[in-house]
Amino acid sequence: MAKGNSKAKVVKKTKSTERKQYHYKLVLSDTCAVCKTPCERGMSYLARMKKPGAVGKGVPCILTRTYS
Repeated sequence: MAKGNSKAKVVKKTKSTERKQYHYKLVLSDTCAVCKTPCERGMSYLARMKKPGAVGKGVPCILTRTYS
């Protein structure tokens, strides 16, 4: 049984540091309140912040996604 000209394909793997990653800006509830395209995450955050005594640090906005 003779093997033909079969060579293994060399697949270059990208390192985890070389891959593009998403970055989102953190927005506060006042930004979510005036958003033209409201998302479910932003609306639930806005509802939580309307309660008295609520403390929030923001929510990542999917509309501000950038690649790095």
